[in-house]
Formats: sequence, C-alpha cells, structure tokens
Amino acid sequence: MTTEFDISFTNLGLSAPLISALNDLGYEKPSPIQAKCIPHLLNGRDVLGMAQTGSGKTAAFALPLLYNLKTHLKAPQILVLSPTRELAIQVAEAMIDFSKYMHDVKVVALYGGQRYDIQLRALRQGSQIVVGTPGRLLDHLKRGTLNLSNLSGVVLDEADEMLRMGFIEDVESIMAEIPAKHQTALFSATMPEVIRRMTRRFMQNPEEVRIQSNITTRPDISQSYSTVHSMNKNEALVRFLEAEDFDAAIIFVRTKNSTLEVAEALERSGYNSAALNGDMNQALREQTLERLKNGRIDILIATDIAARGLDLERISLVVNYDIPIESESYVHRIGRTGRAGRAGRALLFVENRERRLLRNIERTMKLTIPEVELPNAALLGERRLAKFAVKLQQQLASCDLDMYRALLDKLQPTETLDMATLAAALLKMAQGERPLILPPDPVFKSRQRREFYNRDDRVHDCRRNIHLDNYGVNSQRRGRREASGMQLYRIEVGRDDGVDVRHIVGAIANEGNLSSRNIGNIKLFSSYATIELPKSMPDEILNHFTRIRILNKPINMKKINNDAKKNERNNDRRPFNAEYREDVTPPSTGSGGHNSTFNRNDKLSSRRDNASSTASRRRFSDVYR
Repeated sequence: MTTEFDISFTNLGLSAPLISALNDLGYEKPSPIQAKCIPHLLNGRDVLGMAQTGSGKTAAFALPLLYNLKTHLKAPQILVLSPTRELAIQVAEAMIDFSKYMHDVKVVALYGGQRYDIQLRALRQGSQIVVGTPGRLLDHLKRGTLNLSNLSGVVLDEADEMLRMGFIEDVESIMAEIPAKHQTALFSATMPEVIRRMTRRFMQNPEEVRIQSNITTRPDISQSYSTVHSMNKNEALVRFLEAEDFDAAIIFVRTKNSTLEVAEALERSGYNSAALNGDMNQALREQTLERLKNGRIDILIATDIAARGLDLERISLVVNYDIPIESESYVHRIGRTGRAGRAGRALLFVENRERRLLRNIERTMKLTIPEVELPNAALLGERRLAKFAVKLQQQLASCDLDMYRALLDKLQPTETLDMATLAAALLKMAQGERPLILPPDPVFKSRQRREFYNRDDRVHDCRRNIHLDNYGVNSQRRGRREASGMQLYRIEVGRDDGVDVRHIVGAIANEGNLSSRNIGNIKLFSSYATIELPKSMPDEILNHFTRIRILNKPINMKKINNDAKKNERNNDRRPFNAEYREDVTPPSTGSGGHNSTFNRNDKLSSRRDNASSTASRRRFSDVYR
C-alpha cells in the first residue's frame, strides 16, 4: 500500500513527458499540496487549496492541467490569474519548464508594463496557456484580443493577495466571461469571507484541500531578531551580511526611497546589490531579477509589493530591515526563503519603539523569536581571515607561482629582512579595504550625559545653559563637559554647505557605531561645526572620523584645545545650537553691533522672552521627542 510519504509523481498518473521534465528539474517526490491536489484535478474536479506560500502550489495545478491539455487546439485553454507581474512571469516560466517535452505547447504572460505588440503576437500564434494579472487580462478582454471561448481550466493563484490589492472586482469580471463548463482551482493562504463567496459563485462542489505546512511549523527557516537603532541600521546590516553564510539575500524595506538608500550603502561596502521597487519600469525589473538569478548580483533590496511572488532558489537569507506593520506581511516576506523544503534564514531588525509589532508577529507565528547580538569585531575578524585563507589556498594551488617566486629576491630591501616579515608586509597590502585586524568595539558608559527625568526641569536647564553660554558668561556647561569626560571637536562643514544637525548625528553615529546618547552638544556655524564626543573614544575611530564625508565634503575632524575654544567664542557669537535649534541674537546697542556690557537682568529677560516663544518650544520638542 502506497502511503503519503513514499508516493511519487509516477503513482499520481502523470504522463511520461511530464515525468521527464520533473526529473530534469530535480523533483523527486510531490509535496503534500501536490500529492492531494493533482489526483482531483486530473479527474476534472474543482479544487480549493489552502496552503502557505512556498508549498509547491504551481506544480500542483500546472501538472494536471497540462496533462489534460489539447495540444492540437491553438487557442487559450488554461487561464492563470496572478496578483503581481513577477508571479505571473514565474508561473509562465514554470509552465514552459513542465511542458518542455510536450509538442506544440505555447505559453504567454500578460501583464502591465510590457508592450502590447509582443503580447498580441503571442496570442495570434495560438498560445494555449495564458498567465496574467487581472488588470491586463481585463484590458485584453475589453479590446477583444483575448478569446476565452475554448477555455477548460481556470486558476486563481494567491486569491487572498488579489483581494488585499483590490483586484477582486476585476477577477469577478473576468470570471463572468468564462464559459460555464470549465474546471476551477483556487489557492489561497487564508480564506476571507469574500473569497469564500467567490468559491460558492464560480466553483462546482470544490474539493477542499488544507495543508498545515505553514511557516510556523517548518523548522527549515531559522528566525531571529536584533535590536538596532535607526541610525545604525546600515552598519548592523553590513555586519550581519559579513557574518552570515548565504548564496543570495532579499532585504525588505518599507519605502521606495529606502531601497535606493540601502542599495547605495551596500554598494559602498563592496556588495553586489540592486533595488527593486514600483517606480522601475518592467524591462528594468526583469533585468534586475535576471541578474539575481544568474549570480551577477547577490542582494536584492525590495518593498513588499515589488517582491511579491518571487521564487528564486538562490534566496537563502531574508532580512527585514524595516519591521512590517502587518504580521501577515512578515509571513510572506520570510516565505521568500526556505522554498519547497530548502533551508532558509530570516533576520528581523527591531527598534525599541517597535517592540509591540514584534509581539504581534510572535503571536501570529505562535512562537518566540530569539534575539541575536550584533556581530562584534572579533567575529568579523575571524570571518575575514577565514575568507582570506580560502583565497590563499586557491593561489597556492595555481601553477604560475614560480614566476612570482623569482621576484622575491628583487623585493628584498638592502637591510637584512627575513621572509616572514616580508610576507607580513605583503599580507597587510593584500587585505584591501577590509582590514583583517579590526579595532575592538568601543565600550561606552551607559550614561555619558546627565539625564533629566522631569521634562520641565530638562527644558529649564537646557535653555539656561544655551542662552548664557552662547555669550561666554556661563562656564557651567563647559565644566560639566570636562567632568563628564566629553571632548570638543571641530569639523569642517557648516551651514553654508547645506549641512543640518541630523546629517552630523547620522554620519557620526553610523561610522562610529555610536548611540545618540554618546553624542554631546553640537553647534553649527556658517563654515564649520563643533561636536562633543566621549574622551574614551578609541584612536582608531577618531582617525576614521577624519576621513568620512558629509554631503560629499570631508569633515577633517580635529580636537579643539583651550586656545581654540576661546577663539571659537570670540569669532562667532551667534552659533546654531543643536539642542535648541535656534539662532540667539543678543540685545542691540542701536548701532547694529553687539553690546558686551549689557547687564545680567537684560540677558535673563532676553532668555525668558526667547524661551517662551511657540516656535522655540516646537523646535526643542523635535529634538528631545
């Protein structure tokens, strides 16, 4: 007696051409959804399948419908509706692969973004299988260029996704044009009432198949999350990518702009990556996916909609750069890996204010997602050394080393130098932009600056120090800076360069892997700015800061000594303060100059007037919110 565990495609009754195509594709035995759906569809029954993405639904409906196809009839006989262009293309490609040993089978994909003349030519050539998105299919029906009178099989793939994207009315209009006698297969991960009503309207006594092999019960997707701050996400992403073993990865972000920003950051770090978003035309989207398939790029940064329906064998890692608002989106995202029983890895970035969304995902998944620490410098150093050792072994196995060995004598300096020292120097040169010896991760105290737990006290204290210190009459802030271990630095970018405080904070935090609480007071002047950083900063990080750029201009960070502090206060009495974000102008003498002798009461009065303005409070709130 054949059980569900030892059943094969041959036992299901498929034809020899289909079996040969499955063998070429590496299919060994049917998945649960395939084993249950194929016999019903071969017998002409309607099927209502409920299974998560990645369970093998495409083969479940494609194989039996191809078996019943009349190859001599040059007219559309099978219609597959897909929610997205990418999914439509993939289903069409799967149909072509499954029918490779069947004669005279033509497949066409109809979707928006592709030229009409290409689609019309394929329809005129007698395509028997049509795969398309609801909008373009309905357009062809209205134009009279798609004839469904000979249709025998209809498939609604990912029906719940078509409902979520607002295509249900288009789907119902298409179904109304289909001949009364036909076979229908509907697949959906969930079964909302709207979908249930469609099944009662358009399906005849469907055989319901439920597969519980969802994401929550599959051990082949390893899930974890890491707590990150928004300004450190790019640094965290690069570290995790360097620490993970993956063939190809998809990084999910929330907005179209983020796809470009993250792709640019990864390109700077040496990764072959590309963005995929809704603003790209179809030709560019297809070109990007083809580059990912053939290995010319390894990382795809995409939004939820753009990546819907992707089924690429290379994807072994999914990174949720931005946590999804809806828990169901998380399930669809991580379903891009671990497809058809393959192992996968899913990583989720969570900010402190997003803990509630993490708990919602865990409730939906019915599991606790473990937290992982950010890969440290020691681990990254080991990974880099291991990769370098592999490259070294490859070179040792090459056959042209004798020519390079002859050059060693020419490289010997005049003084005595052993080969080990020379090899170490060459190793240092060969490491490239990613050093094999990384500086240790900086360790900062949990509180470098004074915390104000009462908002009113915080507002009062900050305003008092800003106004009095701007005129050089209060040394309390400088005293606190020295007592708290903060050092003042100058950077050569200012307001004239279009630089804002957020640009400085973002650059320093990202490049130095710093929390914002470790960054002290920032003052922005016309041609330069000053910033307070902990005195405990390692020299390696400070040296790195001298080379970074803000808005494509090098900052050339330098430490400010006592004399430079005095010159700073004398040269520019109107700084743009980072904590208050307001230019503070002292009382005028009537001649347009600054009055250096006005009394303390005048200064305090000016302070109170400025502090009470609505605009000032709003700018202050923006900073401390």
